Amino acid sequence: MAEGPDAPQVVAIVVSYQPDLSRLEMLLEALTPQVDGIVIVDNGSAVDVAGWHRALAPRGNSHTVVGLGANRGIAAAQNAGIAWAREHAATHVLLMDQDSIPPPGMVAALYAVLQVQTDAAAAGPQYVDARQGRPAPFIRREGLRLLRLECDVGSAPARADYLIASGCLIPMPVIDAVGAMREDLFIDYVDIEWGLRARAHGWQSYGVYTTRMHHELGDPPVRFFGRMLPMHSPLRHYYHVRNAVLLYRERWVPLGWKLVDGWRLLLKFGFYSLVPPRRGSHCRMMALGLWHGLRGRSGPWTKR
Repeated sequence: MAEGPDAPQVVAIVVSYQPDLSRLEMLLEALTPQVDGIVIVDNGSAVDVAGWHRALAPRGNSHTVVGLGANRGIAAAQNAGIAWAREHAATHVLLMDQDSIPPPGMVAALYAVLQVQTDAAAAGPQYVDARQGRPAPFIRREGLRLLRLECDVGSAPARADYLIASGCLIPMPVIDAVGAMREDLFIDYVDIEWGLRARAHGWQSYGVYTTRMHHELGDPPVRFFGRMLPMHSPLRHYYHVRNAVLLYRERWVPLGWKLVDGWRLLLKFGFYSLVPPRRGSHCRMMALGLWHGLRGRSGPWTKR
């Protein structure tokens, strides 16, 4: 992306865990023309991601793999990538999941929004999961109402409460001001917690409609009354419920947000306990997540 001495230096941080290597290669090919460097942070995959990367066509010093040796969670991997980017003089980081494919020009479109919005914590694209067939909305709470901001391509950027991590372009000074990703959450609600924390510090997340990223959210969705609803494993639902409750325990989180999100969480608890296959497993793990959240337990789930 850089073109002059004062141009931004954007480093993409790709978090991998048991990746589909062919899709990961597609992601690298899509990212390479748009950024100044790429660091793949691997969370202890069984496949040799570093060896696979070395076998690709030479890409120079702008690409590297950092292996964590074990699954330390998405937040720890993102923080490791941010540390690498800081050491390599990055002005911005682009967070990416292994199951996302950015369109051409995405990074430039996000950077343009950051240049205009002086209070911007981050800018992220609208994303589309082909299995669901419609772009995901951006989310903003107003009072006790949750607004699903669904607009056409070309609309002005949306002021959102948070953005999904994948595709999120963040200026390094904002990370310095707001802080790193919260590692004890391990996975789920990491991006929500950071977005709300940024707002508490006076920064604003912006959803960008002028660019759409392909992104697969969780497991294959479940059909319910003609709608395709996102689906995750019972373990992911444990983290979702537990980390939501951990966030509700924070005094700095607005009460209105806790009430609105808590109602959504209750609906999800009921739906995933009654409708999909393995609903008993989903119910048990969500109940365990609720209990652990109330007790303040965090970190990776273990059978103890």
